[in-house]
Amino acid sequence: MKPINIGLMGVGTVGGGTATVLKRNAEEISRRAGREIRLFMAANRDLARAREVVGDGVPLVDDAFQVVNHPEVDIVVELIGGDTIAKELVLKAIDNGKHVVTANKKLLAMHGNEIFARAQEKGVMVAFEAAVAGGIPIIKALREGLSANRIEWLAGIINGTSNFILSEMREKGADFGDVLKEAQALGYAEADPTFDVEGHDAGHKLTIMAAIAFGIPMNFDNCYLEGISQLEGKDIQYAEELGYRVKLLGLTRRTAAGVELRVHPTLIPEDQLIANVNGVMNAVLVRGDAIGQALFNGPGAGALPTASAVVADIVDVARLLTSDPEHRVPHLAFQPDQLQNLPILPMGEVVSSYYLRIQAADRAGVMADITRLLAENNISIEALIQKGSATDGSAEIVILTHRVVEKSANKAIAAIEALDSVAGKVVRLRMEELNG
Repeated sequence: MKPINIGLMGVGTVGGGTATVLKRNAEEISRRAGREIRLFMAANRDLARAREVVGDGVPLVDDAFQVVNHPEVDIVVELIGGDTIAKELVLKAIDNGKHVVTANKKLLAMHGNEIFARAQEKGVMVAFEAAVAGGIPIIKALREGLSANRIEWLAGIINGTSNFILSEMREKGADFGDVLKEAQALGYAEADPTFDVEGHDAGHKLTIMAAIAFGIPMNFDNCYLEGISQLEGKDIQYAEELGYRVKLLGLTRRTAAGVELRVHPTLIPEDQLIANVNGVMNAVLVRGDAIGQALFNGPGAGALPTASAVVADIVDVARLLTSDPEHRVPHLAFQPDQLQNLPILPMGEVVSSYYLRIQAADRAGVMADITRLLAENNISIEALIQKGSATDGSAEIVILTHRVVEKSANKAIAAIEALDSVAGKVVRLRMEELNG
């Protein structure tokens, strides 16, 4: 059979890994696909660096549009990143009748609805396993392996940088700023880490998984984002004392009122398997009505793990090249005319449990005032610890609550902060048991 020609756009970390895997495992890949898959050409701004990676014999260009417009390229692999030029290239490739493989979570979370509609119109495939959780095959699991299930919720540790920082804060008792410097020195965090530590990266990935899990369009603009940069080491340690680990969690849940779509630091019971996923590893916990809970765990980034997912998509596309488009697995698991525009719940309507840390005067009556305000907002206490007085005569009170709607928690917190006996802001973290 005619070989499948790959046009690679972007020969950075993942692009270089993809070229390496295609070359190193060429025979095995061809056996799986049923025909030869070859790197036909590549585009990269730095041609000298790209040549070191792809080797001789592969034409290199510095204009990626030459790849998407080349008549002999069958599959375009977009590994440039971002959502500007990458969007133009992907749409042009689709218009040219070429199939697309991408690892670009931002592109899909922001523009996936347009891209998938165009691909459906042109009868081509857009594959994106590598866009979420690196080498973990979570997209295929949600879209195919769990297709018999009504997915109830999923929760993921889907940003390795944040998970490394939180793991180090717990192990070393250090604050965010100190561990961030260590992560940057090790290459786990960018010079500007905002995209990772403020939840944007996790939000893009969660948006994609929610679309597949529930058969809804991409809704990144309605995804709640809260990062980890304001966390203090003491909160990590207090959580540990109470039997919890703090993770930056992406969580989406289907409820009678709509879909929760949120990323924020979360206390998880320490006996949960996902609570013990540390360092730069990723994990996604999925709850389906038939399977119950299933945990997918593995490397969420890196050249070869992510390249593994990219090449797996290439093989899938190669297998389906001659199939009727109507018989292919839909991009978002559900047929396009079966997608539902379910409402995304605002955070004020989400129900959760809470960790509250309060700096208060160490005198009689203060605790009574705090518990009264909680009770007035229908918030009951699950656990409470009080730390000894500080040199300024204040004490730290840590409270774990039972589940309550967030707008009630916000009202109670505002009232507590208004007490004369309370200094500064109440530190608030959400808690999830993840057991039902």
